[in-house]
Amino acid sequence: MDRKNLEINPLLETYSEYIKKIDDALDAELELYSESEFCEPLKFAIEGGKRIRPIILLLASESVGKIDENSFAGACAIELLHTESVIHDDIIDNEIKRREKDPFHIKYGYNTSVLTGDFVLGLILNISSRLDNPRVTKDLATAAMLMSEGEILEGKLEESEDATFDDYLKVMEYKTATAFEMAAKLGAIIAGGSEEQITSLAEYGKNIGIAYQIRDDLMDWKNEDKLFNLLIKKSSDPRVVFNKMEEMLKKYSERALDSLRKINESDARGNLESLVKFTDNTKFESVSYTHLTLPTSDLV
Repeated sequence: MDRKNLEINPLLETYSEYIKKIDDALDAELELYSESEFCEPLKFAIEGGKRIRPIILLLASESVGKIDENSFAGACAIELLHTESVIHDDIIDNEIKRREKDPFHIKYGYNTSVLTGDFVLGLILNISSRLDNPRVTKDLATAAMLMSEGEILEGKLEESEDATFDDYLKVMEYKTATAFEMAAKLGAIIAGGSEEQITSLAEYGKNIGIAYQIRDDLMDWKNEDKLFNLLIKKSSDPRVVFNKMEEMLKKYSERALDSLRKINESDARGNLESLVKFTDNTKFESVSYTHLTLPTSDLV
C-alpha cells in the first residue's frame, strides 16, 4: 500500500467547514439520482477524498465575490470530474488500494467502472446546464479532454521508458494541474470576477496543481508505476533528480503565491495561500530522500 492511502486528510483541521459543505452538496447531488444503479457505487467512489479541488473553487469564488449555490454546484462538478479520472486511472494503473479500501474496479468490476465514468460525465453536463453559463461548460469540457490527453501521454511515455523532465512536466500539466486550474478559474467566473482576477486565479490553480503532483510523487517515489520513477532509473545519480524536483516544487509554489498578488487581501486569499504552504511544507514529513544514500536495488 502506498503512503497516500495511509494519510488522514491533512486539510481537515483548517478547511473542515468547507469540506463539510462540499460533502453535503455532493450528497444532495447524488440524492437526485437515488433510484439509479449508479448512486451507491458513486457514494463509494467519492468517499474519502481530500476535496482540495472543490476547496480551491470555493475559495476562488469567495476571494472575488461570494459563495452561493452555483459555487457549490461548480464544486460538485469539479470533484466529480476528479472522481471519474480516478476510477479510470486506477484501472489503467492496476491499482489494488485506494484511500485505504479497494479501488472502484476491484469492488464493482471493470464494466461498471467504465459505465460509471460515462455516467459521471452526464452528471457534470447536467450540473453545467443548471449553471447556464456556456463558458463554464466549455471549460469543464476542456478540462476533461486535457486530463485524458495527459493520461494517454503518460501511458505512452511509460511504455517507451524514454521520459524527460519536459515530458514529465507536460503530463503533470495535463493530467493533474488542469483540474486545479479549472477549479480556481470556474470559482472566479461563477462569482463574477474580473478577467484579471479570473486569469490570476487560473494561474494560481495551474501552479499549485503542479506543485501538488510533485509533492505526491516525491512522497511516493518508490512506486515503480510512477512516471517519476523512470526519471530516477535513467539517472546516474538519483539525488540530482530529487534535487531538481525540490527546486521545481519551490518554483511552482512561489509562482502560485505570486499569482495571488492581484487578488485583494481577505481570509479567502489567506486560505488559498495556506494551501500552497501545505503543499510545499509537508514534503519532508514523509520522505528522507534529501539524505539519501539510495541502495542500487531500489533504483533498478
